[in-house]
Amino acid sequence: MRHVRAASAVTLALAIAVAATGCGGGTTSGGSNESPKTLTYWASNQGPSIEADKEILTPELKKFEKETGIKVKLEVVPWADLLNRILAATSSGQGPDVLNIGNTWSASLQATGALLPWDDKNFEAIGGRDRFVDSAVASAGKAGEPPAAVPLYSLAYALYYNKKMFAEAGVEKPPATWDELVATGKKISKDGKWGLGAEGGNLSNNIHQTFVLGQQHGADFFDKDGKATFTSDGAVAAVKQYIDFMAKDKIIAPGNAEYAQNQSLTDFAKGKTAMVLWQAAASTFAAQGMKPEDWGAAPVPVPSGVPGAGKQTNSMVAGINMAVFKNTKNIDGAKKFVKFMTSDAEQKLLNKTYGSIPPVKAAQADAAFGAPDLKVLRDTLATSAAPLPQVPNESQFETAVGTAVKELWADAAAGRPVTDESVKARLEKAQQTMQQ
Repeated sequence: MRHVRAASAVTLALAIAVAATGCGGGTTSGGSNESPKTLTYWASNQGPSIEADKEILTPELKKFEKETGIKVKLEVVPWADLLNRILAATSSGQGPDVLNIGNTWSASLQATGALLPWDDKNFEAIGGRDRFVDSAVASAGKAGEPPAAVPLYSLAYALYYNKKMFAEAGVEKPPATWDELVATGKKISKDGKWGLGAEGGNLSNNIHQTFVLGQQHGADFFDKDGKATFTSDGAVAAVKQYIDFMAKDKIIAPGNAEYAQNQSLTDFAKGKTAMVLWQAAASTFAAQGMKPEDWGAAPVPVPSGVPGAGKQTNSMVAGINMAVFKNTKNIDGAKKFVKFMTSDAEQKLLNKTYGSIPPVKAAQADAAFGAPDLKVLRDTLATSAAPLPQVPNESQFETAVGTAVKELWADAAAGRPVTDESVKARLEKAQQTMQQ
């Protein structure tokens, strides 16, 4: 997901939702066709404002209505409200027909049993599962079960670098390994300028970065049975490596420990920070007055070699999925709408508008997604991105570990020692919250 979201009360709300809807997983069918002429759709806020999203989506919904005779009632829901609105709908049974969900929520919402499972039959209704990038589908639910949603917009992380700051420091190319990144950062970090930016107060961003480093250290944060393993050697090493960019290497400004609203991108645009790890930052840079030639994008570094699978993973699979409530009164219309929104034409149009990458293979091949920065994101999604753990308590994981990392950033900013022991203690505390 691209946005920070409120995570308070998620665990309790999810537990209530699961209890109210019975067991997880669901059946291969659901819904009725009592109201074949209308659909309600909760869209996520992908654009710069709610109104902008309405302006972008309304013409497409009118196009769908003209093609099918089905009128779509649109509500764009802010990210701060979306998850709690969805959880309330799963427990009450009073929700939209179709909705967008953050892909990291897929397994959690799948566990409620409220969403239509996308088995082979349902995928066939929208053109087949093989139309979609494998890593995007893998982020749509628990492994071994039919996905709980269909990929709609995909994103990945890249290393963005300020070309002017690189040139001034005599840096000729972006770093490909973490050792190179630290060396580059140290060259730049002086006279009020810093090598790397971070958003220490952003729990989701903390999770995204430490998850990727965890993959590189061989840590998944959960075992095969879904039990938390936050204190494994690999997890501790991953979190410490991330915090050490400030605590040990001193290439991140201490003030970044409190950043949570994209301030690191502002610092980048103002020439205060030379590098950021981010998803689809081009539109933000443009809004801050940067020209495309002012910055570059490269794959997120790996320990050595080139990005790939396993320990060469360099991004989580970010993005938005589209789900259908099983109790919809227009099941056929809902599937038609998902098919429309994931058609090649709509995927090209919408993802180009939002600056994201189509999770539909044919749409990805369009020249619109050939810009150098988007090619980096596209290649990353195809070859070296991994989904966050698809476990029922994933939302709790983000809150618990994200908070632990936030507290460690605060330690680093205050000059308190960050050691293997202190990192493990924070992660132990986070793991205990998962067992409550």
